[in-house]
Amino acid sequence: MSAHDPLSTAFLLVETTNAGEPVWAVKWRSADGSRVRRRLGARAWLARDGASGWRPRSGRPAPEHLTEYQARRSIVDLVQAAEAERAAARARTAEEVAREAAAGGPTFRVLAHAWLEHLEFVLGAKPATLRDYRAMLAEPGTPHRRGRGVTHGRIMAALGDVPVSEVATAQIDALLVAHAREGVGARSVNKHRQVLSAIFNFGLHPEHAERWGLASNPAAGVAKRREPPPARLEVFTVEQIEALARAAEAGAWREPHDDLTDEGALRRAEEDSQFAELLRVAAYTGLRRGELVALRWRDVRWSEHVLVVERALSGDTEGTTKGGRVRYVPLGDQALAALDRLSRRPDFVRTEDYVFANVTGDRLDPSALRRRFVAARDAAGLPPLRFHDLRHTAGTLLTRVLDPVTVRDVLGHADLKTTERYLHAVRASRLRDAATRAFTPETDAARGAAARTTLRNALEQLGPEEARRILETIR
Repeated sequence: MSAHDPLSTAFLLVETTNAGEPVWAVKWRSADGSRVRRRLGARAWLARDGASGWRPRSGRPAPEHLTEYQARRSIVDLVQAAEAERAAARARTAEEVAREAAAGGPTFRVLAHAWLEHLEFVLGAKPATLRDYRAMLAEPGTPHRRGRGVTHGRIMAALGDVPVSEVATAQIDALLVAHAREGVGARSVNKHRQVLSAIFNFGLHPEHAERWGLASNPAAGVAKRREPPPARLEVFTVEQIEALARAAEAGAWREPHDDLTDEGALRRAEEDSQFAELLRVAAYTGLRRGELVALRWRDVRWSEHVLVVERALSGDTEGTTKGGRVRYVPLGDQALAALDRLSRRPDFVRTEDYVFANVTGDRLDPSALRRRFVAARDAAGLPPLRFHDLRHTAGTLLTRVLDPVTVRDVLGHADLKTTERYLHAVRASRLRDAATRAFTPETDAARGAAARTTLRNALEQLGPEEARRILETIR
């Protein structure tokens, strides 16, 4: 290999994720002389060896894991693909420079891509957030990640080739009006407005202002649409939660299947039982779907009756929770019993195993989980609530016995106003007896009898002489 061949400088190393898991990464010197580091996209089949070292794990690697030998064999493909990608990016950059010169300055498209890179590599935005923004800023006709549809690419179609300094408030307003005419709600229109405003604010930052030549944010002058108030909060009752779990455990959510082997039937029964316990844990702890699928047995503190929630799935990546904080969720007897039953399964109960695992021990697919929930809900004849409403159910039930600040901390809300949604319904329920008394009519006779009873009780507390003196005064 030549001295300038990137493969000649490539070497393998171990990195750790935010959750402390080992992953393989490769470093090399690129053809343009810059240092490059990329992860292989698979976890390392390694175990801790002391405080900071790693040693190979025994046995066959679990799905989405690579041994060191397998990782080294993957280096060539990774480096070649990355170098091709970087060469294409350099070519695109040259083309963009030419277009900028012809257009009279950098275009909105270039600013938008720079903003996305800033979100990912500087601010560390969640993968799901980045995926959402990239979809919004995709080019017209870009295929969807799933299915056969393609994106409208409305933002890039309207502004992509316009020089940044020439984008006017009227253009953004026209874009948002056209989006509203597609029949979307005010929330979607405001989300587009917010993203556009964030992009231009990035361009106005003192570190970047000279490149983009912006004098002001054109999106700031566009009126924000009035959004409807939040929908009425609908939640399950405890009886409905248990009915849902029974439907899941009975396999009522599945399509009929008559030709299963004994082994296949047993595997399905185990899967159905786990699904039932997952629904109970979701409703009795309030964990988000991404937090549930990332749970490991080491997160269950049995003696303290506490669940440690420190990871969540965002997109296809495990990272920190939505709020970025570790929180400690109390395990009531109902949730604890569900976890206890689940811990008695024959496989995948080691500390590093997923609490809710598929047949190979890997984590569950959140999208499939949502579809199964809908099927079980309908099979049980329950109201058409969402999987996320299991979390709302937990919040509502907890608010009946805990103060809002404590409920906020348990659920991991960033703002107390979010938690207070549950409080309004609970307050109204607590006042029902007072409301009944307030609206019950009283006859004159009833009021007189009540007054005499009150006077009699008061006189009995006084001596005879004092009572006689009061009666004479009344006469």
